[in-house]
Amino acid sequence: MTDLKDFVIAAHGGLERWNELGSVTAHLDTGGVIWPVKGQEGFADVNVRVELHRQFTSHFPFPEPGTRTAFTGDRVAVETDGGEVIEERKSPRDAFAGHSLETPWDRLHLAYFGGYAMWTYLTAPFSFSTPGFRTEELSPWQEKGETWRRLKVEFPEHIATHNAEQIFYYGPDGLLRRHDYTAEVINAGSAAHYASEYREFDGIMVPTKRRVYGLGEDGTVIPEPVLVSIDLTDIKFEA
Repeated sequence: MTDLKDFVIAAHGGLERWNELGSVTAHLDTGGVIWPVKGQEGFADVNVRVELHRQFTSHFPFPEPGTRTAFTGDRVAVETDGGEVIEERKSPRDAFAGHSLETPWDRLHLAYFGGYAMWTYLTAPFSFSTPGFRTEELSPWQEKGETWRRLKVEFPEHIATHNAEQIFYYGPDGLLRRHDYTAEVINAGSAAHYASEYREFDGIMVPTKRRVYGLGEDGTVIPEPVLVSIDLTDIKFEA
């Protein structure tokens, strides 16, 4: 059987094409019940830019026209379009210490969460081939009338993400169906994140629709409510 990591990277466009590219931008619209719980509107009707070969994300305009976020894992900021820093937070993960699900966020909390989340989503599975990532194929999974191959991914310490160990489920075509993780900064338990409506952009396959649901203590998916919804349009990769 083909190594699962290599199989899914090839299915998403292949490393040769990925390494020719430097960034991706997209129009982003989010929804779901988590944002009002955190006292935020999420990322409604904004753009997102992710660098593919280092951990950097920017949402713009955010939080208002003429401003943008800048996320690098160990720092998050809101700045003007000209690069003037309005506010910043170093070691931003530490700012979530002691949070419960009901703890409200400020806009730097939101920028950090959105920054690492979109970087994780838009660089997988290609990021798995970079130094520090460890992968292991698990037993197959039956869902929605298909057999999904499962890949356990251990993220390196220098990469900001939901939690260190995550599980990705891939269909017979090698494309992502589901992604399980625990968003530690939210402190709401484990989640099942479904990806669908794949399209090809500049040689790379990207799911344009994502929906996140809670997982019960027994591992079953809780279909309502939708915790987070993500819709992407106008996706463009650049060298």
